Amino acid sequence: MTPHETSALIDKAGGDAAFGRLLGIDDTEGWLQRVNNWRRRGLPTAVQLEHYETIQALRDQPKRRKAN
Repeated sequence: MTPHETSALIDKAGGDAAFGRLLGIDDTEGWLQRVNNWRRRGLPTAVQLEHYETIQALRDQPKRRKAN
């Protein structure tokens, strides 16, 4: 997944922390930095496969609107 696609997906989840919690990695050391790195490097294939259903469900959700 490209960095642009990954960043859009993370934003759709509600941000770095929300995306990490959604994937259940929030109990590992450095998890927030890892999610932030994915924004710049793209989501690794292994993570995409491990969390395939969750990522697909998030992709299918309508885009979130930012509050003004």
